[in-house]
Amino acid sequence: MITYEDFFSRVEKVEARIAAACLAAGRAAGEVKLLAVTKTHPADAAIYAARHGLAAVGENRVQEAAAKRPLAAAAGAAALRWELIGHLQSNKARLAAETFDRVQSVDSEKLVRQLDKAAGELGRPLAVLLQVNAGRDPAKFGCEPEDAPRLLEAALAAPNLRVDGLMTIAPLGADAAETAEHARRTFANLRTLRDEFATRFGVALPELSMGMSADIELAIAAGSTCVRVGSALFGAR
Repeated sequence: MITYEDFFSRVEKVEARIAAACLAAGRAAGEVKLLAVTKTHPADAAIYAARHGLAAVGENRVQEAAAKRPLAAAAGAAALRWELIGHLQSNKARLAAETFDRVQSVDSEKLVRQLDKAAGELGRPLAVLLQVNAGRDPAKFGCEPEDAPRLLEAALAAPNLRVDGLMTIAPLGADAAETAEHARRTFANLRTLRDEFATRFGVALPELSMGMSADIELAIAAGSTCVRVGSALFGAR
C-alpha cells in the first residue's frame, strides 16, 4: 500500500487532468466527479480517499466492500459513499443493497427486481446506474444497447430504485491507437443513448459514468460526469 503522501500527490495529478480535460471540452471542472476505485486494496485506501475529501469510492466485489466499509467507518470515514462498479450476481442483491449507496452495474431486469425487493425490505431507496455494453465488447458485462430501453423501463417502474443514469466500460484494442478509437466510439454511443432516453422517457438521467485511468480525457470530452480511477491513484494492484 502506498503512503498517504504519495496518494495525495497522485490525486492532485488526476484532478489536474480532469480540470484540463474539462477546460478543453468547454465544461466546468465541477461537472465531473472522481470516483476512487479501491478494489483489491485494504481499507486504508478508502480512508485515504475520505481524508483527502473525496466523496466516494468504488468497489468491484460485494463481500470485499462489506468487510472493508465498517473498518473505514471506524477510522473516521463514515461519511464516505460506496459504489459498486463490478458485475453483480442477483443472489448477492440483498448484501449489495445493504452495503452500497449506489450500484453502477445494473444490467438485467432480474437484477432490477432483486435490488428493488432488497431496497424495499431495507426501507430505503437505492440509487442505480444501468450498465450498457455500448462498445459491444463480448468480454464486457452490460446489457446490449437494443435491450437498454426495456431495462430502463423496468428500473423506472421499480418503486425502491432511483435511476441516476448510465455506465459503460470501453473495450481494449490491439494497441493504444485502437484502444483510444474504441473508447471514443463507446463513450459517444453511451452519450447518444442517454440523450435519446431523456427525450423518449422524459427523464434527466444526469449521470454518465465512463472513463478510467487511461481514458479520462476521452470520456470527459464525450460528456462523462464520473470517472472511475484506480491505478492512477493507488498504483498497480
